[in-house]
Amino acid sequence: MRRALVRLTGPDRLGGIDLARGLAVIGMLAAHLLTIEEPFDPTRPQTWLDIVNGRSSILFAVLAGVSIALTTGGSSPLPPERLHVARGRLLVRAGLIWVLGILLILTGVPVYVILPAYAVLFLLALPLLRLGAGVLFALAAALLVVMPFLQAALGLLPFWDTAAGESVALVIGWAYPFPLWIGFLVLGLALGRTDLRDVRIAAILVVMGIGTALFAYGAGGLAVPLTTVSDYWGVAVSTHAHSGGLPEVIGGAATAVAVLGGCLLIARTPLTWVLLPLRATGAMPLTAYTAQLLIWAVWALLALGDTGALWEFRELAPFWPVTIAVVAGCTAWALTLGRGPLERLFAWVARRSVRTAAERAR
Repeated sequence: MRRALVRLTGPDRLGGIDLARGLAVIGMLAAHLLTIEEPFDPTRPQTWLDIVNGRSSILFAVLAGVSIALTTGGSSPLPPERLHVARGRLLVRAGLIWVLGILLILTGVPVYVILPAYAVLFLLALPLLRLGAGVLFALAAALLVVMPFLQAALGLLPFWDTAAGESVALVIGWAYPFPLWIGFLVLGLALGRTDLRDVRIAAILVVMGIGTALFAYGAGGLAVPLTTVSDYWGVAVSTHAHSGGLPEVIGGAATAVAVLGGCLLIARTPLTWVLLPLRATGAMPLTAYTAQLLIWAVWALLALGDTGALWEFRELAPFWPVTIAVVAGCTAWALTLGRGPLERLFAWVARRSVRTAAERAR
């Protein structure tokens, strides 16, 4: 237990990243399990929970990029030989995540499983691991500004309404389309190439994130008349969650940046110990994500006889029981056994599949 606690709370670990992922997990559970009144309106408290829709998944994608950056050298990318090994292991993890995603889709739980999209994004990230923060920030900005207009056209292609299109969409995670979502991952890579231990950088992330988000959503509000011009413009400049519109993309990415910065600051205070269960949950996001879908599938099957009954399942008020079970289970595991079971398994397979020269010589 002492070793597990040191791993979770020790100086070598950025607790703010775990905290941010923990918040993303809670947001995901709320988005999946609660019926939320839309759209978000700051003057109507009953809509405030809508802030989790779309933004939780964007936060996950940004944090995935941060994690990839940290495991490949942080602010200084790894030297060529070690980076080659890291690429190979990331490739293996992408394959494992894709397989797990397909298995979770087969449960019939009525959510868009994000894991196949993650697998594709990990593959797209492989050529970018040698780049520094400056280049990555520029690339992320270009992708986040340009791709909403391209994705609006791609998403309206008739192919996606065919049987073949629906199947392809499932296996590549097209609900989180990679031409658009790679921008979030690249933004996370760029953030991970900075010194996230610097309190000034964390403060800058908060200020810039909040300012950019307010500007993006404000501009989106002004662009509402343009959404009536055509289906294309209705998507391209939408602020709605999961629309892929420019204001939603920029606002969601900026919100993720602000949350990350805020969590990095909180992790430097005693409050971080109060939030230890959230940190423990965020330390094993793949396990938490998988657990909530499996709990959902078993509960819905036993209670309703149908894993795909979304509204009927929500009427069972599953949010608090599932959330408590996931957070308590992750906390107990983290404090006794350390790394999450799926995280540990995937890391072991990746290490066994792709070895360093020293490991091969043993």
